[in-house]
Amino acid sequence: MNLLEWLENWYNSNCDGDWEHMYGVKIETVDNPGWSTYIDLIDTYLEQKEFSTVRYDKGNKDWIICIKEDGVFKGSGGPKKLNEIIYIFKSWIEKYEEK
Repeated sequence: MNLLEWLENWYNSNCDGDWEHMYGVKIETVDNPGWSTYIDLIDTYLEQKEFSTVRYDKGNKDWIICIKEDGVFKGSGGPKKLNEIIYIFKSWIEKYEEK
């Protein structure tokens, strides 16, 4: 399964008839150039979990910053970093997946 399919499944698993009316996933471009992602964690089992900021800037459009702030996973990166942003999110939550 690729990362986009995985993210679709994660989103779908949180859709309970209520959550999706107030929360969700937003992916957009930014003019750096690059990507920004916002993944709502409110009313999920991840809301209170700790996340260690991921940040690097190697220049030449090779940069990433991922943080958790106000109940939202926020990931931004260069124009070829969307896959890595989703991977960082996936790797973080795999530590907390409910078994």
